[in-house]
Amino acid sequence: MSRQDFYKKCRTDYPTFTYQGYSYNLDDKGVSMTFDFSIDGLSEFHPTWFIPRIHATYDLDESLIDEMVFSLGMVELISYWKIACPPTVIIKDRALSAEQISWWKKLYWGGLGEFYYTNGIEETIDNFMMIKCESDKPSNPPKFVTDNAIKAGQLPKVMVPVGGGKDSVVSIELLKDKADVNCYVINSRGATDATVEVGELTDKTIYAKRTLDKNMLDLNAKGYLNGHTPFSALVAFSSIIAGHINGLSFVALSNESSANESTVAGSYVNHQYSKSYEFEEDFRYYERTFIGSGVYYFSFLRPLAELQIAMLFSKFKKYHGVFKSCNVGSKQDIWCGHCPKCLFVYIILSPFLTLEELDDIFGKRLFEDETLMEDFDKLCGILPEKPFECVGSRDEVNASIVEAIRIYDNKKIELPKLLSHYRSAKPVAGEDFTAIVNAYSHEHGLNEYFENIIKDALK
Repeated sequence: MSRQDFYKKCRTDYPTFTYQGYSYNLDDKGVSMTFDFSIDGLSEFHPTWFIPRIHATYDLDESLIDEMVFSLGMVELISYWKIACPPTVIIKDRALSAEQISWWKKLYWGGLGEFYYTNGIEETIDNFMMIKCESDKPSNPPKFVTDNAIKAGQLPKVMVPVGGGKDSVVSIELLKDKADVNCYVINSRGATDATVEVGELTDKTIYAKRTLDKNMLDLNAKGYLNGHTPFSALVAFSSIIAGHINGLSFVALSNESSANESTVAGSYVNHQYSKSYEFEEDFRYYERTFIGSGVYYFSFLRPLAELQIAMLFSKFKKYHGVFKSCNVGSKQDIWCGHCPKCLFVYIILSPFLTLEELDDIFGKRLFEDETLMEDFDKLCGILPEKPFECVGSRDEVNASIVEAIRIYDNKKIELPKLLSHYRSAKPVAGEDFTAIVNAYSHEHGLNEYFENIIKDALK
């Protein structure tokens, strides 16, 4: 049975998904949350979250906490809905407005673009889901005005989500002397722990814990529908909870301008949809209009391209032995050396690090690995579909490759296999490298204070 036919069968067999409710407990240690979902007639799910309090805060508004927890559940549910994709979603504890329903459907649709594409499922935004509410309880009015103002003479209290890669390192290093920096880690692993340790921020790190329901994993193993969901939207809604209960005013993401590019050329399908500026703006609108946590969510690195972030990261040598961006090797805390993410990071760092420095990080010379040829062609646009990973734009990949070739030529080093292949497959012209390194995107949510930090770093 094709995935399209299986999708249709699931939607017939299981026509409703229900967000049954949620519960939480807030105390001095933090907030514990449980969400109750069901694919009616198939299975129930009860995933949990815990977000600790590491700073004493007072006078927390219970109705605000309640609204933020409910909203986190609205993001969490999509991971369970996608198992069978029921056409109707029932919300039991809120009377969402038509505007809110439209907002959530846009997030789900954009965040599931890769899921539909990789499963070969044809669907439309109008038909993939209907949301029905079985409550007369509306969302609370916003509790606080959320803006990006900084009081004169005060260091802004900033929380930097850390995933273990190069981008959050750059944010930490640029901000640590200009802000009261805290870190936020969801389900810590070796690279996240090492990053905050090298940054001397372990004691100022909020270690959140998210658990998946075993029933979902069992159904995935049985062949039910599976695929990518908008994880960064979970970061968004959980981070404002973490910021609010810890008295932190800013959540500074490390998403870059490159995240806006579609993964499949000429389509809306973007692996990084919930890292895009479009989602960031949408989230700020929703938070300001329906929640009002007082915590301002933005991406500190949004004016920059991946290539510029790699340039800045290359200077922070103390992190080079601990950062990891490889999803395949994340559980072992290694670079697997065989995936498109490893190859992308290798490409983007190549203009700024020596071969020996790259050897120390990756343990092998990826430009010599012919098994990576297809991933290489996808990254640079020889093939139209980018890998479904958090990777930079095709333009900056090409600029990095051209610059790497120039460096090899200048040092009179024989081109490795992938670069030799590139030279024969594409015309080589290097003017784009300087243009990208000097670029600056004005599509961002930074205030003047944070923008000046970025501009100073580029000088």
